[in-house]
Amino acid sequence: MDRAAIIKSTVEFVRNRLSGETTGHDWWHIDRVRVLARRLGEEEGADLFVVESAALLHDIADWKFHDGDLEAGPREAAVWLEKCGLEDEVIEQVCDIVGSLSFKGAQVPTPMASLEGQVVQDADRLDALGAVGIARAFAYGGSRRREIHNPDIGPESHSSFEAYQSGESTTINHFHEKLLLLAERMNTSAARRLALDRHSYMESFLERFQREWEGDS
Repeated sequence: MDRAAIIKSTVEFVRNRLSGETTGHDWWHIDRVRVLARRLGEEEGADLFVVESAALLHDIADWKFHDGDLEAGPREAAVWLEKCGLEDEVIEQVCDIVGSLSFKGAQVPTPMASLEGQVVQDADRLDALGAVGIARAFAYGGSRRREIHNPDIGPESHSSFEAYQSGESTTINHFHEKLLLLAERMNTSAARRLALDRHSYMESFLERFQREWEGDS
């Protein structure tokens, strides 16, 4: 199977698996990340086949929906890519990206070893910012039965993946615990440019939210 055919088959595989998912980690999230990753990859000179494959498979078995198992995604990705007949070196590269890109806490470094990994991580984080990021945050919070906001519960700066994984906070706190930290953690110059506007929009939303919460607007 040639590489164009592998991408086409992977699109169909992931779309069938994630269509209709309602937590903000659905097929359309994957497709947006794929488009962003290709755009960033072209600008940065990355291997676009690896970038696109990893972008398509990055949430195929997200740890958040697999009892915190960080290896679930790489395992599923490897099984699929082996079926596609890809060489071991490329499978390993894609699976390393799938297993490494997730945010794991404010104080937990998540470096990416390759340019391709940096590009996919940036694209995934860009989709957590801006108007789409706001919509996804509330979709995920609702799926976890989290309060929208509770002024008696403050945000936490998690120092370990275990603390981040087990944290039960509000959706508004999630902005402070993760989303507002992403712009300064972009790997590539192209992503940093895109993140600035999305970050600013999110800050404006939170300011407006707080005013309305307090009855000032």
